[in-house]
Amino acid sequence: MSPNRLSKGYTQPITRTSIAWLCSALLLLDGLPLAGGLHHMAIKAPWKANRRKLDITPLLVTNHCPENIWPGISTQSGTGPGENGFQLEPGETRNQTVSEDWQGRVWGRTNCSFNDDGSASASGRGRACASGDCNGALNCQVGGDVPVSLAEFTLDAGDGHTYYDISLVDGYNVPMAIVLQPLENVTLDDIPPNLTNPSCQGTDGLLAPQGYNPYPEYPDFLSTNSSYPLPFDQDVDENKISRWCPWDLQQNPPEKPGDGVYPYPDDNIKRPQFNPCYSACAKNNRPEDCCTGEYDSASSCQPSQYSKNVKSVCPDAYSYAFDDQTSTFIIPSGAGFEVVFCPGARSTTILSTSREEMLQLAQQGKVDKQATMSLKWARNGGLRRNAALGVL
Repeated sequence: MSPNRLSKGYTQPITRTSIAWLCSALLLLDGLPLAGGLHHMAIKAPWKANRRKLDITPLLVTNHCPENIWPGISTQSGTGPGENGFQLEPGETRNQTVSEDWQGRVWGRTNCSFNDDGSASASGRGRACASGDCNGALNCQVGGDVPVSLAEFTLDAGDGHTYYDISLVDGYNVPMAIVLQPLENVTLDDIPPNLTNPSCQGTDGLLAPQGYNPYPEYPDFLSTNSSYPLPFDQDVDENKISRWCPWDLQQNPPEKPGDGVYPYPDDNIKRPQFNPCYSACAKNNRPEDCCTGEYDSASSCQPSQYSKNVKSVCPDAYSYAFDDQTSTFIIPSGAGFEVVFCPGARSTTILSTSREEMLQLAQQGKVDKQATMSLKWARNGGLRRNAALGVL
């Protein structure tokens, strides 16, 4: 992890009152501050004698990328999966389980080459992966090197809720989605699936056209359906998706021409289709970018240009340390999850288009019938308009 404020070792005890307040307030208007800007990965749930710790919660990882991906998994608390790193070929899924109180992260590694036993890189020294590397080992024992896209989970915060998000706070390397697995839980089964499954697509060449409707070809796309379709961003085009990461934050920027300054506009410099992007914090480690020191509050730490660009291409993703209100998903505890790399289609806009429904879900653990019907018909109307325009 980069030296940002989420990596701090929080030692101040978190009370049940503060957790409940976080749950109810987390998805209010952007200007509403949280208590200390608390992120769910910083919550240490209070100990309970009857806390469920069974290793039965599914954690699936799927690769829909055109190339191999080497997922990495780190456990912050609870019991993690049997394997913390492995290779997935295109179309392959690995199904593991974690404890019901698991807290951890999942990320993707790219262009990896290991020795025969997976203990180090094929060369025997240095990194084994071009991005997301974890000390050169196949089976990760530490977090992934930045820049890296993260799926973050707190399955049981001690308040009856699960918190999760897609985080680009440490940068971006591959597109990803998080898909809820209700596990025949009646409470979770009743939640409209288009409220729970965020997706972030920030890679040129993998973005579907504006107005794209995945459901005729993939009726259960990301475990949703045409009755409850996902809301997709429609503003990002091929030009924007190829230019959202500033030159100086790219993992492998082109050589600076002329006098060593990137020209603006930079239309004549070809951008690679895939190039991981550092966050401003991960690259520069400045307090104002990492929300540390005198900037360790929601009022003093403002989003950088990188963070603003992230929200433009991945509206549901966590972009900087005080971005909780527009990035954290809260549901009743008891679900499993699937992390999907290169999910296809476009980035979702769930939290911005369904704010009232998400607040109901966070506060009540369910969405009322009227809100459910509005989700169904409003979004179906959008699909019908796209179909009328011939955009499918």
